[in-house]
Amino acid sequence: MNSLELTSICKSFGTQRALENINLSVPTGSRTVIVGPSGSGKTTLLRMIAGFEFPDSGSLTLNGQRLVDDSHAVPAHQRKIGYVPQDGALFPHMTVAANIGFGLTVKGDARQQRIAELMDRVALDAHMAKRWPHELSGGQQQRVALARALAQQPRLMLLDEPFSALDTGLRVSMRKMVARLLEDAGVTTILVTHDQSEALSFANQLAVMRQGRLVQSGHPMDLYQFPNDEQTALFLGDAVVMPARIEAGWAHCDLGRIAVNSKVNRDTAQIMLRPEQLQVSTTADSGCRGVVTDRDFGGNTCTLTVELQPSKLGPGRAILVRSSGLQAPRAGSVVCLTTMGTAHVLIE
Repeated sequence: MNSLELTSICKSFGTQRALENINLSVPTGSRTVIVGPSGSGKTTLLRMIAGFEFPDSGSLTLNGQRLVDDSHAVPAHQRKIGYVPQDGALFPHMTVAANIGFGLTVKGDARQQRIAELMDRVALDAHMAKRWPHELSGGQQQRVALARALAQQPRLMLLDEPFSALDTGLRVSMRKMVARLLEDAGVTTILVTHDQSEALSFANQLAVMRQGRLVQSGHPMDLYQFPNDEQTALFLGDAVVMPARIEAGWAHCDLGRIAVNSKVNRDTAQIMLRPEQLQVSTTADSGCRGVVTDRDFGGNTCTLTVELQPSKLGPGRAILVRSSGLQAPRAGSVVCLTTMGTAHVLIE
């Protein structure tokens, strides 16, 4: 069952087309991430779901209720949708408790008990209730903003790059905490981000936007392994993309003869491999040969740039290869490359 249905959503600001024919289904209880470069339309789409913007055409349905169509639009405050912006947007003149309790209709002891429950749910100590927003760390402010949104018992939670201002380590732990919290609460969630690793780890449905269009959606692993086009492949991570001739399920390319996930013969095609599918060896005497021209040490992993030997298909090309950080060959080493798994034939 789908919680949210977007159908043929279009939006323009003057002559600028912000969204063009967006169709997206968000399953109940899922974590959907909308990802794309700056200016792709992802924040506009999120604000439209929240009710802060309205489409020029199209419809939006939440749990069977039509929120927007060509004839009417439900105001934002009546949609029961939680919204956590990038900066948290806490009220600076209110304490933590007052921020979390903003909008609660219950009074007295019941109100205080509800605030205490929400603070406990987002892992905030009870003694923080009397603090002011400026006395909190960035991570604590985001937890307060999340608790305030959860206080309204939303049917849908919208997160607009809520982790972007946090340090790397805190960002990862906050992301995991929020994912677990929302899953336990059974709240359908949509996160907008431009961070690829954040999108891949948080989502169980990923939607990629580019220039106001939804170019591909599905399970994160499927999009990572089987992107439709080169732009999507490179946006979701490092990729080795090269021309090839496809024949009987095999690609003939600069890496030699490797298996592909298509049985359609094509004289010209583009294939994609992820760097971790390539194994590098300084001792093997079989495989495609090349020279390590750059070595980017990253601790447990190392990204190598390997320049392949020229072949009859053309001059040698430089490709990225992942290797163990402790065993990675040094720059200048002659290596042999072998391929694991199959290459993906790009559609576009």
